[in-house]
Amino acid sequence: MKAKSFEDLQVWQDTRKFVKSIYELTSLDNFKKDYGLKDQIQRAAVSIMNNISEGFERDNNKEFMRFLSYSKGSAGEVRSMLYVAMDLEYISKNDFDDNYNSAVDIIK
Repeated sequence: MKAKSFEDLQVWQDTRKFVKSIYELTSLDNFKKDYGLKDQIQRAAVSIMNNISEGFERDNNKEFMRFLSYSKGSAGEVRSMLYVAMDLEYISKNDFDDNYNSAVDIIK
């Protein structure tokens, strides 16, 4: 069955859950004073979701693939920032692993 809207795409639905997880993670006390990291990781996560939806709405497979590539780049950015958050001890290894693996799964 062909998706009729971006909301029908499983990857967009999974990314929506991932964005919520990132927002919950960055609401922890450790992020309160690090506005730069908090803002950047949130924006990168949202960018994954937005690029999927924007690409789908272009009604052109070539354009959609281009926007999926942007989403993949944003997922890499999130993964990189998760390392920073873990190295600064803002998040636990378990939180890192859960969110890192989610970011990897999204781009498969």
